[in-house]
Amino acid sequence: MSRAEDIFQKLIYFGEDAIDEFIINRQTEELFLDFKQAVSDGKNFKTLHKDDRRNLAKAISGFGNSEGGVIVWGVECARDIEVGDVAKAKVKVKNVHRFLSWIENAISGCTIPSHNGVRNHIISVDENGDGYVATYIPKSELTPLMTASNSTIYIRSGSNNVPAPYAVIAGMFGKRPQPNIELLIEDKSIEIIESVEEDVLYPNTIDNPPEKYIKLNFSVIAENKSNAIAKELYFSLTTESTGSDYNKVRLTGYNQMDVISGISGHFNLMTKPEMRLPPRGKLKFTNVQIILSEFAEDDFCLNGVIGAESATPKDFRIFLTKNQLRSFVAKALKAEDEKEALMTEFLNTYLRRA
Repeated sequence: MSRAEDIFQKLIYFGEDAIDEFIINRQTEELFLDFKQAVSDGKNFKTLHKDDRRNLAKAISGFGNSEGGVIVWGVECARDIEVGDVAKAKVKVKNVHRFLSWIENAISGCTIPSHNGVRNHIISVDENGDGYVATYIPKSELTPLMTASNSTIYIRSGSNNVPAPYAVIAGMFGKRPQPNIELLIEDKSIEIIESVEEDVLYPNTIDNPPEKYIKLNFSVIAENKSNAIAKELYFSLTTESTGSDYNKVRLTGYNQMDVISGISGHFNLMTKPEMRLPPRGKLKFTNVQIILSEFAEDDFCLNGVIGAESATPKDFRIFLTKNQLRSFVAKALKAEDEKEALMTEFLNTYLRRA
C-alpha cells in the first residue's frame, strides 16, 4: 500500500475524527496530501464550479504523474511561515452527495488521457446533507497526464502541483515502465492462547510465564500494481525489539522462496530466478505470527521492506510503545467477540508505510 492509499484508508476508517486530528496537529499539505474548500454549492450551482474543476484537474495530473495523493474537500488552510499551508478549520462541503456526483462526472474529462484509477469517498455527512469528501488519486501508469483545459502537465513538488519542466516530461515519455510492488496484508486474525500450548513453550530458564497470550496472524502479499513484469522480488523483516522475553515473532510458509541467511533478528526472502510476477499479479511471501503478552519492558518494533528488481523499495514498520503494547494486549484478552475489529485496529494504528 502506498503512502497516498494509506492516508485514504485512514480517512475511510476513522472518518471525521481523522480530519479533526489533522486540524489539532496542524497537518501540513505535503507530497501526498492536499486540503481544499469546495466552491460548488448544491443549491446555487448546477454543475461543478470551474475553480473546483481546475483544482481537481491539476491534482489528477500532479498526483497521477508523481507518486499519488489525496485531496480532502472541506478543510480550510492557514499559511505557516515555517512549514507552509496547514489544516486550520473544517468548512463543510454543501450538499455533499451532489458534490460527489459532480466530481465523479468530471474526472474522465479532467486530463488527457483520463485517469480511471481515481476513487472518492464521503467521509461524513450531517443532517443537512453537508460533509466532507476524500479523493484518492493513485500514481498513473499512463503518464504523462495533461490537463484538458489548459494542456499543462503537472507534477507534485512539495505541497504544490507545478508545471513539469521539459526535461521531466521528456523522461516521462521515454522511460521504460518499471514494476511497482505494494505490500498487502491478508488472512488477518487474532487468537487467545494458553502458556501450555506448543506455540509459547519457553525454556526452563524463564520463570513464571504469563498464563495467556494473544497471537496475531497475517500473510504478507506482494502486488504488482504496474504494467511491467516484475522479477527477483524480495521481502526482508528485522525484529528490532519484541518488547519482552515473553513475546515472539515467527515466519512460516515460505517454502517456495530462497531464504538468504542473515544475522539474528533479520529475515530475508527472495523469489527464485525463474519466477516472474505479471501486472496486477499477487504473490504470497510468508505468514507472520506475532505472540504478545501483557508484560512489556521495552517498545515493540518490526522494520521491513518489500520490492523487486528495478522497483522502488517500499518500507514499512510496526511500532508500539510499551504502554501501547500493554494496553492493546489487555484489551484483546478481554474482547472475546471483537477480534476482527481489533486486528483491523492494530494494523491501522501501528503499521506505518514509508
